Amino acid sequence: MHHRPASAHALAKLKMSVFVFPTCGVAPSIVSCNSRRAQRLAASAKALDVDVNLAPPTTRIAPRVPEGAPVVPPQDLASRPRRNRRSSTVREAFRETILTPSNFIYPIFVHDGEDDIPIESMPGQSRLGWKTGMIDKVREARAAGVNQVVVFPKTPDNLKSETAEECFNPNGLAQRSISLLKDTFPDLEVYTDVALDPYNTMGHDGMVRSDGVVMNDETVYYLCKQAVSQARAGADVISPSDMMDGRVGAIREALDAEGFTNVAIMSYTAKYNSAYYGPFRDALASAPRPGSEDWKIPKDKAEYQMDPANFRECLREAALDEAEGADIMMVKPAGAYLDIIRALKDNTTLPISAYQVSGEYSMLKAASAAGYLTEKDAVLESLIAIKRAGADLTLTYYAVDAAKWLQEM
Repeated sequence: MHHRPASAHALAKLKMSVFVFPTCGVAPSIVSCNSRRAQRLAASAKALDVDVNLAPPTTRIAPRVPEGAPVVPPQDLASRPRRNRRSSTVREAFRETILTPSNFIYPIFVHDGEDDIPIESMPGQSRLGWKTGMIDKVREARAAGVNQVVVFPKTPDNLKSETAEECFNPNGLAQRSISLLKDTFPDLEVYTDVALDPYNTMGHDGMVRSDGVVMNDETVYYLCKQAVSQARAGADVISPSDMMDGRVGAIREALDAEGFTNVAIMSYTAKYNSAYYGPFRDALASAPRPGSEDWKIPKDKAEYQMDPANFRECLREAALDEAEGADIMMVKPAGAYLDIIRALKDNTTLPISAYQVSGEYSMLKAASAAGYLTEKDAVLESLIAIKRAGADLTLTYYAVDAAKWLQEM
């Protein structure tokens, strides 16, 4: 058996006298270390005729230990994981998860007006004027290295209806915003949202029957028209967030039939009926509305979004979306569903995205404002966790700030 030659430093340590921990009531004594590991090192030194008392001259000063620190023998450890964490250079070299601005998609809210309107429940975010504020914010994002955005329109109440036809208006706010973004920044990657809730008077992702049932196939028909209208406006990636059955395959077929074979689909594959969506619904005024005896409206979206208690169900949804032609699969929310991100990552070769949703953003903002967290550190840690779990892309309202922080590091 061959042994690696011992260093002079290691062998010198072996010649030092060390304490042996006493049994109860017995004073410590000085002894020579006689472990098998020490004997192996000593044998190597003898074979190499190494003088362990010699070392190159140095101006380095040995570090001091706190007064009163015990003098103890080194533990007989072959492996010490801390050796691979001992300096920033080593830590960076071995870092397994690297966060970059190219991982981020920036969600932007737009409205049909001139001035930006701050969103009270999402400090630092605004409904952007689609002609000016939107362009300024996207220019800022691009300067920080974020070149992907997803557009969410705030539809005026007078344009909403029970069947949400405004969603496929070729001159609608979403379509105009997409077109202006592509005209201004041709290489910008523009994602869209496909669902009826921003356009629906009842606040649901699909049309609602009088008995409170959300209609699946009729909704999918309109989602296809919406997706095609967005592709015509210049969208690069269509993102159905509605959770209707069969919508990915139907949208893929509709896009291909219109010649948009290169327009991708990022499916909200595992979108949970989460309590974290409140600030988003404030931003778009898209929360479910109260029903009546005459027309029942579900109070939440549990009928079509996934149960937060369920894990295996996401695998079924993923298999269906992949078979129907999804190009990217999303988990929403992100932070509370890292296990779902990993499950999708381990069960598909498709890219995985995750949405750090409005509630996650607002919680981080609130805790930071109260002094409970250091915002930069907490945000970057949360984003690293999402990527480490398996997300290739992260939708986050912190995209621009995080990109700037990464540039400073």
